[in-house]
Amino acid sequence: MTIGPLVPAYGAGSLPDLSRSLLASLGLDGPNPLGLPPAERTCLFLVDGLGAELLAAHAASAPFLASLLDRSRTLTAGFPATTVTSLCSLGTGVSPGEHGMLGLTLAVPGTGRLFNCLRWSGMPMDPLDWQPAETVYQRAAAAGLDVVYVAPGEFEGSGLTGAVFRGVRYAAAETVDDRVARVLAELRQPRAHVTVYYGDLDAVGHMTGWGTEEWLAQLAIVDAMAERIAAGLPPGSALYVTADHGMVNASEKLDAEATPELAHGVAMLGGEARARHVYALEGAAAEVLDAWREALRGRAWVVSREEAVESGWFGPRVLTEWLGRIGDVVAVPYTDLAITAPSTHRIEALFTGYHGSMTTAEQNIPLLEVSTR
Repeated sequence: MTIGPLVPAYGAGSLPDLSRSLLASLGLDGPNPLGLPPAERTCLFLVDGLGAELLAAHAASAPFLASLLDRSRTLTAGFPATTVTSLCSLGTGVSPGEHGMLGLTLAVPGTGRLFNCLRWSGMPMDPLDWQPAETVYQRAAAAGLDVVYVAPGEFEGSGLTGAVFRGVRYAAAETVDDRVARVLAELRQPRAHVTVYYGDLDAVGHMTGWGTEEWLAQLAIVDAMAERIAAGLPPGSALYVTADHGMVNASEKLDAEATPELAHGVAMLGGEARARHVYALEGAAAEVLDAWREALRGRAWVVSREEAVESGWFGPRVLTEWLGRIGDVVAVPYTDLAITAPSTHRIEALFTGYHGSMTTAEQNIPLLEVSTR
């Protein structure tokens, strides 16, 4: 029997709820949907790809994080469960339907072209035009908080950073040692909110799959990093460890561009392998929907744009100006299937690990806490 999609718990237990709750815990006016207790300083350790099920399955490789599981909670990432969408949900405190970063590669309405929201490529794009919503970091900085983002220098000044991290003071730090030292130094400041990012767990998972030796080695690095930050927390601080999504390993790959019944009537293939936006030629949307449903029966949830919106996949509301970014058809595998489009994303077709869908393995992310309050 097919289980329905895990629609994210927007408003009660998702990534945008975490952002708003963190600000409230630091004394800013606004909702605190997660009920986080007050703190003088907070640190958010964002581990790319650290799904709750993945951590639980390999607790022995992360003994410190595993020791926190009994008093942790599980959040949902949001749809699609992918980095650009999740970072923007965290950065704005609103659901994808409101901030508009609705997938990895999206149609730019009226141009007939795709835009890659991670690489910020495909056509020129002003971050403020593509994502105009105020960020939580801008709100926090305006309220007198010291808001710091610790991450590799290569991301500073990128289009994605400009879209989702407006308002932070960027603190470039390359190695694990550099990042830990910088986090602890920044947390000595009063009313500090520090976010530190680690992306190598996800990168290795894509190439080798989660659960491999290489992936477990990265998990051990994440665990040691969290333990070191926790050990150095000043009084009155709270450390939260979370992720932007989980991951599945693909046992089947389907090249949608080379499959005639999936290619017919299709103008562009956006999204990614586990959350595919299908843009139909004019007048062909109904035909494409029927064809994709038939071809992917028993392997994916396949819905129209209207059905995805009405079902709340992107949040309780989708702004009218973002509707054209959503595919005429949205195809979301629930088996271990990856729907590839090599001409759009050649490297993706070579991956082993994928994410984006509304399975528990991809949606469920941990929220772990260490406090010196």
